[in-house]
Amino acid sequence: MNKLTLFIRAFQDVLTFNALPQKERTIVFYSEDNASWLHFETIIEELTHTHKKQICYLTSSPNDPIFKMNNPRIKPFFVGMGAMRTYMFSSLKAKIMILTMPDIETFHIKRSQVFDVHYVYIFHSMFSVHSYLRKGAVDHYDSVFCVGPHHNQEIRATEKVYALPEKKLINFGYIRLDTLLKESKNRREEFRKADHTKKRILVAPSFGQHSLLENHGQKIVEVLLKAGYHVTVRPHPVTQKKSPQILKALTSQFGSHPDFVMETEIRSYESLHNAHCMICDWSGVSWEYAFGLERPVLFIDVPKKVNNPDFGDIDIVPLEIPIRNDIGKVIAPDNLEVMPKVIEELYRDYDDFAHKIQKIREATIYNIGFSGKVGAEYIAGLAEDS
Repeated sequence: MNKLTLFIRAFQDVLTFNALPQKERTIVFYSEDNASWLHFETIIEELTHTHKKQICYLTSSPNDPIFKMNNPRIKPFFVGMGAMRTYMFSSLKAKIMILTMPDIETFHIKRSQVFDVHYVYIFHSMFSVHSYLRKGAVDHYDSVFCVGPHHNQEIRATEKVYALPEKKLINFGYIRLDTLLKESKNRREEFRKADHTKKRILVAPSFGQHSLLENHGQKIVEVLLKAGYHVTVRPHPVTQKKSPQILKALTSQFGSHPDFVMETEIRSYESLHNAHCMICDWSGVSWEYAFGLERPVLFIDVPKKVNNPDFGDIDIVPLEIPIRNDIGKVIAPDNLEVMPKVIEELYRDYDDFAHKIQKIREATIYNIGFSGKVGAEYIAGLAEDS
């Protein structure tokens, strides 16, 4: 669809949404892209089935999977990415809005200028707030769904340092982790019985100036293939969008190799389930893989991507830094030749490693297995509160 067609569609949908009776706009979700559904899924299932709530689902993706879902309690609307979305946010008349988009009030997307909306923020990563998000990223939300105790500590410390009003912090968890654990429960024994003579390695880095694919992608794939591994490269969506030449170069060099796969569809967890080990830099998917599948991550120690240059104002070490040696091993980027040796060492003590991961997961993440239920109960309570 061209830009004019999308604008007209967004214009019509926003008008239709605004024409709904106020009661039907009580609970509103906003989705930036197709992947947002993965962070909302079980909350919405609980709200619509258990609590019998109707919701509105506003999305900036014209082909969002929500449009193909057959749930009579979900009203989906396309709002685009441009002027109509900006207008929709500033003129929103809803009781509650739930979103995974940070930085509201920081740029052009603002809180409603005409209605007292309660904004609920859901993290799209388990990483520490003050390092992976921009300064002030969650300051203008009323409630924040915390993944684990580290989020509570970091947000409260930030409020104290900058003299900010306290938000409502909900001990929530992480839906994507719950989904992975549910899927892996039925596949764990299958994985153990599989042929492990040729291990499958998943390269799943972050994006940006210092990330793995941008700087070491070809060397990593070359070393792993030479060692006899099956290699799947799973580039971050931003890399796919902004640096397609990197993926083209990898495919050109290794595309004909029978043990090389370039995976660009990241909504599926299939490559995570099949991988014996993940190679990562600073991507949040490393926690999803380690905690969800109880398997090791080999971290390449490239410079950390920091979106908040003032993160040092908060006297807390971002948890993603020390936890690396608990859920895997860390090697220097100039020492990539040792990757096969380290991978085999990690797998030598697989059972002990899995047990260690379970203990760390329990201490790090809230409400494992039922975060959606907790989130839905809180939102339903807000909706019913006069």
